[in-house]
Amino acid sequence: MIVCYFGTYRQNYSRNKNMIAALRSVGVEVKECHVPLWHGVEDRVAITSGGWKKPAFWWRVVKTYWQLYWKYTHIGEYDILMIGYPGQFDVFLAKMLANRKHKPLVWDVFMSIYLVALERQLDQAKGSSIKIIRKAESKALKKPDMLIQDTQTYVDWLCRTYHLTPERFHLVPIGADDRIFKPQPETNQKDSLFRVLYYGSYIPNHGIRVILGAAELLQAHMDILFEMIGEGPERAAAERFVQQKDLTNIHFKSWVPQHELPSHIAQADVCLGAFGQTPQSLMTVHNKVYEGMAMGKPVITGQSPAIAAQFHSGEELLACPRTPQGLAESILQLKEDPALRARLGANALHTFQERYSLQSLGKLLLGYLHEFD
Repeated sequence: MIVCYFGTYRQNYSRNKNMIAALRSVGVEVKECHVPLWHGVEDRVAITSGGWKKPAFWWRVVKTYWQLYWKYTHIGEYDILMIGYPGQFDVFLAKMLANRKHKPLVWDVFMSIYLVALERQLDQAKGSSIKIIRKAESKALKKPDMLIQDTQTYVDWLCRTYHLTPERFHLVPIGADDRIFKPQPETNQKDSLFRVLYYGSYIPNHGIRVILGAAELLQAHMDILFEMIGEGPERAAAERFVQQKDLTNIHFKSWVPQHELPSHIAQADVCLGAFGQTPQSLMTVHNKVYEGMAMGKPVITGQSPAIAAQFHSGEELLACPRTPQGLAESILQLKEDPALRARLGANALHTFQERYSLQSLGKLLLGYLHEFD
């Protein structure tokens, strides 16, 4: 099978990299037909907030899609045209191209850009922009022959919001790249600290305030250290909170390259997932949950319908209330119970290898694509 992975998708985003790698791991030839449209998160926010009205943006759009079309004309034969995330505006060109060759069109929706805009409260600043986004997304979701999503909870939201039938969707979890995230030999620590690791982009989905609140509740436990790796919109506020509360049990570190993350995860006693209360956070299972599992580490994440649908708290991970108290209690529970930590880590690794490795995801996705045979 040959898949043309098409669009202005975020080429270095883990979802797209994992989907492409998963397909290749099961023998699918993937031809990437990609031209970038966006220059980062802030660029997308600026355009959504009114920048789309500027002629320079539309010239960029025309230039980008002309380059994408030119690349497509040189891509050669394929069996299935698949759109990467985000692809809300790529669908319209892709549908036309797929129809010309009588090929099926598949779209990995992954996240609603309308919901992302709502969570950033762009509807309050630019009501016209949000209406355009919703209308475009609604039309886009009706074009492909198959839609891919990562959780049933997200599918349910999309179906309610856009009056879609759930039969149009197939589920492919996010998983993790187990070529990078895999168990490492135990290393002897120079100290006896109990290390609690967060890494991420400091966005509301992650629930940074919950993590900081848990650290404040646990500050009397001098042997517990919170390690915070990453950058993002809530990092500065997090550092101010630590200074105001005079917390000494939190250590901040800037982003590290992905290939260095496993060494930090290997040194952690517990890995943290997400604790935000946003719809996006409650409907997804975050990358960091799968990556911790892939390395055989005990993971604590916030309770949600998406987590409950895929995991059993106390078996593959711990799911706690999305509150500082709930997280603090779970951290102490794992700190005081080494046997539970070991069992969670072993079960997490087994479950990951069985369901969420690249090859597992590849087999699952390939099975769906064979429906077009």
